Amino acid sequence: MADEIKNTDAKIQTIPLTCIICPMGCSMEVDIETGADGKKNVLAVRDNGCRRGAEYAAKELLNPTRTLTTTIAVEGGALPVVPVKTAGEVPKNMLLQCMEVVRRASCKAPVKRGDVLIYDILGTGVNVVACADVDKV
Repeated sequence: MADEIKNTDAKIQTIPLTCIICPMGCSMEVDIETGADGKKNVLAVRDNGCRRGAEYAAKELLNPTRTLTTTIAVEGGALPVVPVKTAGEVPKNMLLQCMEVVRRASCKAPVKRGDVLIYDILGTGVNVVACADVDKV
């Protein structure tokens, strides 16, 4: 029987985290293992009030995402800009790149709430949609 080789280069650290899924705001502790290859793994979540807290902790520490909210310029509209948001979450490390794409974008009036103004921003599979109506002047 072959002996198991254990990775002794792995580092384990405990990270404090406040859950934002519900108003309880549980203060949790998360044990993260970082292997020699840099890959992270959640070992344990403590002091979470529910299962959703553990899921949030893993997602937030391994692959954090955010909804991007901003505005896009409107040409020929009753308002100079329209509020927009991503229809889903984009990786947190891509927020500035997404903002650069949005900053350079513009649309023509009229704009209706729910209109897709940018399709598949930066290949994330997430669209940028209008959050308000802007009439044509």
